[in-house]
Amino acid sequence: MTLKQRRQAFVQLGSFIERHFSQDYNPKEERFHSDLASLIDISFSYNGWFTTAEIERALKGIAFMLSETQISAFSKAVKEPGNIKTVAVIMAGNIPAVGFHDMLCVLLSGHHILIKVSGDDPALIPFLAGMLIYYEQGFAPAINFSEARLNNFDAVIATGSNNSAKHFEYYFGKYPHIIRKNRSSIAILNGKETPEELHELGKDIFYYFGLGCRNVSKLFVPQNYEFTALFEAVFPFNYVANNKKYFNNHEYNRAIYLLDQIPFLDNNFLMLRENTDLHAPTSVLYHEAYTNETQLVEKIKGMEDNLQCVVGNFKPGNLKITGFGETQQPDIFDFADNVNTLNFLNTL
Repeated sequence: MTLKQRRQAFVQLGSFIERHFSQDYNPKEERFHSDLASLIDISFSYNGWFTTAEIERALKGIAFMLSETQISAFSKAVKEPGNIKTVAVIMAGNIPAVGFHDMLCVLLSGHHILIKVSGDDPALIPFLAGMLIYYEQGFAPAINFSEARLNNFDAVIATGSNNSAKHFEYYFGKYPHIIRKNRSSIAILNGKETPEELHELGKDIFYYFGLGCRNVSKLFVPQNYEFTALFEAVFPFNYVANNKKYFNNHEYNRAIYLLDQIPFLDNNFLMLRENTDLHAPTSVLYHEAYTNETQLVEKIKGMEDNLQCVVGNFKPGNLKITGFGETQQPDIFDFADNVNTLNFLNTL
């Protein structure tokens, strides 16, 4: 199977996803569209965070990555392996099909993949893998799944929490590996943002109910920042409170803050609390004041190992800044934990 064949299969998968949501079905693929529609409906019963809207958002994001332009540019970095390896990929389940980019990298690089899906997302990745095999039969021996203990692999890519990372290091440290820990995203405000920019920030906060490493969970704001405009701009995202799991998190955290007499602001679906930590609980957005942008940039540089995205509308220092509303639209070159997975695979 050539790189061109592998690349073309991914492009066809992206086109299939686009056709699914535009309802421009190819008659030969109608059964697959029916299966995907059923799978999207069923997924919510497996995981209450996986609403139809969020699954659609995630799959459209995958289709965006799989455009012929992006795939062609990305595959230029692929070095055909002299010796094909089996890479075990342990996937997270916080966001629908969140492990797809790892699967893309492994298969595009010419290696084989052994996938352990999350119990929170047991079906989306197998479906997408099945579609890849449909478009390119050469993928059939290259894709395998494991429900039990992982065996017979040469390298590992594992994604989880800081606690699970310790276990991954213990079990897989002797293999070539990428082991990912918790990361968070932040936004820097200067008080001059327009209502439109603040609304876009709402996407960074609320898409996927704030569960991803690309979701903004903390704001850096000027001293005496007034949050009224932010609350007004993000009000259209109040639909998150209709999700039972999100609502329960909101009520729980509010009760804890009230009992502990911790000051906070609340608009009935988002609480703002001053805190120096990076990662806030679901339904909570931390904030911290700054007085000097130069000092703030230096502070953030010291946190880079714990950050995925820095959101804002200015270009300070050497920080990579993501525009408002863009955190959940990563392109194919946006690697988790900013570790180039393709480079890792090229060295196996």
